[in-house]
Amino acid sequence: MYAIVEIAGHQFKVEKDQKVFVNRLSTEEGKKVSFDNVLLIGDGNKTTLGAPAIDGAQVSAKVLKHLKGDKVIVFKKKRRKGYRVKNGHRQSLTEIVIESIVASGAKKAAPKKETKKAEPKVEAKAAAPKAEKAAPKKAAPKAKPAAKKATGKANDLKKIEGIGPKIASTLVEAGVATFAELAKTKPAKISEIIAGVRGNHVTDTWPKQAKLAADGKWDELKKWQDELDGGKA
Repeated sequence: MYAIVEIAGHQFKVEKDQKVFVNRLSTEEGKKVSFDNVLLIGDGNKTTLGAPAIDGAQVSAKVLKHLKGDKVIVFKKKRRKGYRVKNGHRQSLTEIVIESIVASGAKKAAPKKETKKAEPKVEAKAAAPKAEKAAPKKAAPKAKPAAKKATGKANDLKKIEGIGPKIASTLVEAGVATFAELAKTKPAKISEIIAGVRGNHVTDTWPKQAKLAADGKWDELKKWQDELDGGKA
């Protein structure tokens, strides 16, 4: 006899005495656990199909141990942006062994009832006499907002081939926030500003790219960038 049962959000085909690794269960090691969401049971030539679950069917198991699965590496990269992120993940698992498969007559475990705390009784107080209306207060004059310093609108420096989010924010902090300002900055000065950003960055073409962006020559800039690799000619 075998059954297809849903355990912790996943469906498994299980048989008696079979060991299965499932997503982490809250049951302690050595304790028994039952699963009522049985979708299908096969017994020889007889197959019982649920709609969606079989009423009265149940799969009982015993929790052997809790563990973690093998490490999975997740690597993300954005081409020409200097963006790379590497993370590892180990899924929390539970090893169980199937002890029995019941096709009918099993009772579903009653859900635990939440006990509500009794709310303290509040004695009604006598209504206080209404106070006489106070004379309306004159509204204080609103303070004038402090004048903001005029600042030029920053450009999206990430449109320059070879500049990523970290480099763009570093340049803005150093006072290079527009294409025009970047076009006036020498490559050696740019390299000095972004010296703390990890990676091998070639800044030779950045001022020329910024000049085309500042002049609005986007088609010419796009055609040139297709020939670059990370800002390198």
